Amino acid sequence: MKTLNLYITVFALLVSLGNSNAQNPIIKHIFTADPAPLVHDETVYLYTGHDTAAVGVDSYKMPDWHVFSTKNMVNWEDHGACLSTDVFSWSSGGAFAAQCFERNGKFYFYVSLFHKNDDISKGGVAIGVAVSDSPTGPFKDAIGKALITNEMTTDMKHSWDDLDPTVFVDDDGQAYIFWGNGSCKYAKLKDNMIELDGEIKTFKPKNFTEAPWIYKRNGTYYLVYAANMPETIEYSTATSIEGPWTYRGVIQDPVENSFTTHPGIIDFKGKSYFFYHNGTLPTGGGYRRSVCVDYLFYNDDGTIKKIEETKEGVKPVN
Repeated sequence: MKTLNLYITVFALLVSLGNSNAQNPIIKHIFTADPAPLVHDETVYLYTGHDTAAVGVDSYKMPDWHVFSTKNMVNWEDHGACLSTDVFSWSSGGAFAAQCFERNGKFYFYVSLFHKNDDISKGGVAIGVAVSDSPTGPFKDAIGKALITNEMTTDMKHSWDDLDPTVFVDDDGQAYIFWGNGSCKYAKLKDNMIELDGEIKTFKPKNFTEAPWIYKRNGTYYLVYAANMPETIEYSTATSIEGPWTYRGVIQDPVENSFTTHPGIIDFKGKSYFFYHNGTLPTGGGYRRSVCVDYLFYNDDGTIKKIEETKEGVKPVN
């Protein structure tokens, strides 16, 4: 009996030690995609899509968005599904890429999903916005209709060109939303964060496919995005959020076992982090993906060093 108890104690210790080191993918119990990290109150909240397609099914099945949190970049708490497409009465499903953004104490969740064929839209991918008082939800539809429908953007002729919203508030308080597949689109947001403020503009960064992620560092605007197919992650920079944008190169080569990837970048406790997805979990693949994180480093001139993907991931921070 003593031998058995000792074995159990040693096994538990080994498990504890194993859990103290981050391992990519960072979420292993479900398939996750399209990572969107948010730093709030000394905590990183990670919003993801949820791949539920069966093994061998070559199509997306994504019913909801999930949220996880960490205070040390290693131990992730699962808060479950924070929002589903059912919340949007005008939607016909498809919980594609999204980003949550905090402003004035509220959390605005910008999502891409299919619109019903109705009097408002003939269908296709639209962008909705949900709101909550908590970063973990529950979220509710903020406006009862789509923020952006397929009919509002006509430069691309396919019905899924309004994917992958990302939001940024500049130093002067002006909010912007960027999104797109095939072309990158952007518009100003009103202070209430749930209405567009002016016209939608479009442009095509070099090799742009989808999944823009925009942020500002040391006075430079960075537009990071998925390029080509299978996807790489590339980026451009500008001195104005409205461009012109200068192409800077490749950050990440195609990932293992997935033809897509998706960037999410944050600074947290003095380090920069790059989130992405691949298909490396058992039975994983292009429609059963998994979120990972590695360090992101800059050169002295502000350009981004190429990502070194690791199985180990990142180390814990205090």
